[in-house]
Amino acid sequence: MATSKSDSKKTLTVTQVRSGEHRKPDQQETLLGLGLTRIGRTRELEDTPAVRGMIRKVGHLVRVED
Repeated sequence: MATSKSDSKKTLTVTQVRSGEHRKPDQQETLLGLGLTRIGRTRELEDTPAVRGMIRKVGHLVRVED
């Protein structure tokens, strides 16, 4: 079976480790954009420049694993 391009894309595992409450509104919106709504929530996201930029913005609130 041939592998498609989507199978070879790199992903990042992002886990929220600190609350978004009492943060700047743009940081709260960035957490929502990443699909993180509560502490302990984990999402696997495609490794793109846009996602990397979002992670950089809220890097103090999340843990990232390759």
